[in-house]
Order: sequence, then structure tokens, then C-alpha cells
Amino acid sequence: MSEYHSSRSAEILRVYRHPGVISKICGLCPTSLEAAILLAFRTTARGDVGSMDQSSIDKELHDAENFEALDQKIMRIAQESTDARNGALFLWDPEADGLAIAHHVVKGLTVTLPHTILRRDKPGIALWVYDNNKSYLCSDTRNDPNYTRYLQDVRSIAAVPICYQRRPIGVITVSSSRPNVFGQADIDALKLIASSAAKFVRRAQLERASLERTGRPYLIKGLSAQWLEVERRIEMASPTNAPVLIHGESGTGKDLVASAIHFNSDRSDKPLVTVNCAAIPENMLESILFGHVKGAFTGASFNKIGEFTKAHGGTLFLDEVGELPILLQAKVLRAVEQGEVQALGSNAAPEHVDVRLVCATNRNLERMASDGTFRADLYYRLSVMSMELPPLRSYKDGNLEVLAHVFLQQAAQKHNISPPRISTSALSVLENYQYPGNVRELKNAIEHAVIMSGDEIEPKDLPNRFLIHADSLSESGDSVQKQNLQELREQWLAPLERRYLSNLLDACSGNVRKAAEVAGINHVTLYRLLKKRGLSVGRQVRETATDPS
Repeated sequence: MSEYHSSRSAEILRVYRHPGVISKICGLCPTSLEAAILLAFRTTARGDVGSMDQSSIDKELHDAENFEALDQKIMRIAQESTDARNGALFLWDPEADGLAIAHHVVKGLTVTLPHTILRRDKPGIALWVYDNNKSYLCSDTRNDPNYTRYLQDVRSIAAVPICYQRRPIGVITVSSSRPNVFGQADIDALKLIASSAAKFVRRAQLERASLERTGRPYLIKGLSAQWLEVERRIEMASPTNAPVLIHGESGTGKDLVASAIHFNSDRSDKPLVTVNCAAIPENMLESILFGHVKGAFTGASFNKIGEFTKAHGGTLFLDEVGELPILLQAKVLRAVEQGEVQALGSNAAPEHVDVRLVCATNRNLERMASDGTFRADLYYRLSVMSMELPPLRSYKDGNLEVLAHVFLQQAAQKHNISPPRISTSALSVLENYQYPGNVRELKNAIEHAVIMSGDEIEPKDLPNRFLIHADSLSESGDSVQKQNLQELREQWLAPLERRYLSNLLDACSGNVRKAAEVAGINHVTLYRLLKKRGLSVGRQVRETATDPS
């Protein structure tokens, strides 16, 4: 509430608190009337909740620098939208089987309460909201059976669930020491905030999980329209058991997407097993995937459990699945369709496994299926759900600096050194590079620069290929500046025109008049062009000395 509205409401309350006045107004008791007046002024000061801009909430949460900043921003927006001085953000902790307090504010002050968990052994409004996946409005806690005192007594509470994939992952609450403070407008405001916050909270959880598992950050963060579509597909596909095929160039982050799918699924508490089909010799791949029994082949001196069996109940990620030998593909198809695997050399009945398959490739499996180098039935089974990951060059404009700083912080922490700054000139070199190795190449380049630099990364600290590319761009720019338009046009047009004329005459068996008709020009003009481009016509088209005139 603004200072004006605070002082104005206080002035009105002083008038209405007079015994001779308060008893004459609508028969309301002083407490109820005071709450009604305050609510009216809060609503006026805040404005209509419908005027809140979802995109502005998204932008502010998107710009959060870390997990703590995100939690703080969610809580601040919730408090500002409801004029509350008290509030808490709860996130579900599956390991602790309870709601963890991510951020807590009491009378405008942030209260740090690490490792505090709300469990179901005690009643509580936040737990009720989470369990029932419904909003909650409490006008007076003295009459509420679900209220449990926590740190301080409050009288009014508004709470909404944070839902992801239609399931609760947390709760936002605001509270007041006065009764009858919050209304439906506050619930609507919190719902709007929770709707926006859900994807960012989930990204933060993925970030933590990715750092713990791989040491790498989870970079999907609305970097482009293509990545937003990838996020949407992850959200829709993860809760199912459908196979997923991830396609993208090398270094685009296919393994991170596979981890995100597993982490967002109901199998997240089970193993995520990864097999790189391109990194294992063809004669060993069957044993790796399905296991073998002792004596199955020369050197098989023990029984080995296959990766399909290890992934039972969880997810098996087959990276570079396009490298699977054609004879092994039938066995993989059987494992996917019937859930049956059999160890190499075993005479026992097939073993049943419950595995969700996620595959990745940089090859065109559809074309391979048409060519017969990949089983069409396996391709269609694996691609029930497909995702195309965009290359870095398609979304680096406007995003590269953010990505570079993420990798810079990571590299500095990895090598236990103070993170350097990135100079403007170095950033310019990074932004002009095309990244055939995609995000992986950027990450490695930044790590190289962090190791080679001092307090600031300069172009010389980057790998040589970046400098060579920058030099070629510079030389190209200098060359363009020294040439006029006619010279540039001739430089670009000559090879294209020569190739066209040569192909045209070959198609017309050297008949210049017929070629001129096809080209739509006079045959005399065609002879002139042939001479200009150094071509002569006999039994076949051949090059002669070029006439520059």
C-alpha cells in the first residue's frame, strides 16, 4: 500500500473507532469494519488483479541469477500483489517427504530457516493446500481446524499450490496478524504468480539435479522459441512411459534433455542408465545392453548384468542410437515392445524388465529407415515422441553473453580460481563465431579462456580457431571496403555463371542455339558470355583463356 493510502486509511480508522460513530455504521463490530476499510483501500491501491501482466512476471523471474534470487523474487511479487508483510514459499522435498521452507518473510524481514520441513504428522494449511491441490482462504485462524501456529500467530491466510504438469510441487502463502484481510482478489493474484513461477521453480530443481549428477548446469531457460517448444514437449512427455527420440547436432545438450525427462517422470527415484552406442565396439554392444552368462564367448569368465536390467523401473538413455548394428536392432525392439531381455548365451526364459527408453541421435533415422540401414519398425517405435534440439547458432544472438557467464562461473569454480571478466573484444569474437560444436564447444572455449586469462578474458585467451575465424572476418571486411560494387558483383557472379553455362551446354549437347533458347537470350549474347567466362564449344564444353572484357 502506498504511503498516501496508509495514512489516509489510518485517518479514517481513527474517526470510525470513535464509539459514537462505530455503533451507527451497518452494525459492524470495530474489528470487522476496520478490516473491511483496510481491504477496500488495499484493493484501490493495488488496482484490479486482472491488469497484472503475466509476461512481466515471467521476465522478472527469468532474470533471477540463482536459486535464492528466484525464491526471493517469487515471494516479493506475492507480497506486493497482496500487500502482505508475512509470507512463505514451500517446495516439496521428496527425500524428506515434506514441504521445505524455501523462503520465509515475517513482518517484512527474511527469516532463514534451513532444513525446516513441514510433515504430515502435524496439520497445517500449507500441507492441506499441497495434498488437495487447491487454494485456501482463511479469514480467521481462530475458527480454522487446519491452522497450526508456526513461528508467530497470524489471523488471516491466503495460499495457493504451485502446479507443474497438473501436480503440486510447492505452495505460496501470505498471512496477516489481522482477521478478514484477504479476499478472492488475493487468491487470483497468487494463482497468477504460481502459474508463472511453476516452470521457473522446476527449472531450478532441474538445475540442482543436473549439477549434482553431471556437474553441468541445465541451460534450457526459454532461450529461444525452439527451446520453449522443447520445454513444452519435455513437460508433456515426461509423466508418460512413451519412448522419446531426441535429435540434434553434436553438443546441443541431448544428454541434459534426457536427464530432464527422467527427472520429471514418475521414475525419477529409479536409475537413469546411459549407454553411448557409438563408444562401444559393435561386438561388445549386445553384451553391454543385455548382459551375458559365463562362457558365452571367449573371455566371458563371469555372469554380467545388462544395462536394460540395471535400468529396471527407471530410464535407459541410448545415446547415438543410430550406431546400433542392424542385427541388434531386432533385440532392442523386442525389449521395447514386450519388455523382455535375454542375456547373451543364456538358455533361461527371457527376463521381464520395466524400462522407459529415451534415445538420441545426430543422424537422420527416417532416411536411414528408408534406405534400409535402420529398422523402420524400430524407428517408428522409438519416435513415438520426438524432440528437435536447436543448434547454438540459431539462438546465440542475445543469449550468448548469458551462456558464456554461466560457463565462466562453472569453470572458475571447477579450477578453484577467481572468475575473470569477459572483455568487450572477447565477447565480440565469441558472438561472431558460428559454433559447429554448439554449446559443448562454447563451454570448452570458456574453460580454456578462464585457464589462460588473468583478471579479464581477452581474445588472445580464446582457442586459436576463434582467432582465425575473427581474422578471416576482418580480412573479408577490409576486402569489401577496397572494392566497388561492380568488382564485388563480378567476383560473386563469375563462378556461378560459368557453372550454369557449362551445365546448360552439356544438357543441350553443345547446341548453342538450343541453349540460348533455354536461357532466354540471343545466341550471339550466349557466345559472348561463353568467351567472357573462358568456355568454348566443340564436342564438349572446355575452358579457354578467360577474356575479362
